[in-house]
Amino acid sequence: MTQSGVHKFERFFRKAAGLDVDKADIARYQDFINRKLYDMLLMAQAAAMANGHVAIEPHDLPVTKGLQESVHAFRRIDAELEVTPIIDRVAGRPPLDLAIGFATDERLPEIAGGLSYALARTFVIMEPELKNPQTKHWDQVFHLFDLLM
Repeated sequence: MTQSGVHKFERFFRKAAGLDVDKADIARYQDFINRKLYDMLLMAQAAAMANGHVAIEPHDLPVTKGLQESVHAFRRIDAELEVTPIIDRVAGRPPLDLAIGFATDERLPEIAGGLSYALARTFVIMEPELKNPQTKHWDQVFHLFDLLM
């Protein structure tokens, strides 16, 4: 990630949840986004195959009400900070048995943005006074998301 990208990443977490993150957190963040997108795409692939689709379409993605609300919150922050291009570069597209449809691929950066917003908010829900997440905080949040997604 470029220096500009790191700065925007830091500003995003400050804006979303009042958190101070640093370069050391970027690898954790990238790992989180790639793992959760992969998990979502695996479930979407199963839904697409069950419905006889030849590619994963947006309606195959398991987007919950909470995630959709996080996507909306992300859009508001993104309008100011313009972090979608950075998140799009971070968000990998894993190899799957089905292709990812064009409309789905276009939606993935915003979904990753919604996951990013939910991630940031989860830190302060779990520990309201938290300002600088440490390894133990990242591990706790990862475990929570793994349980739910």
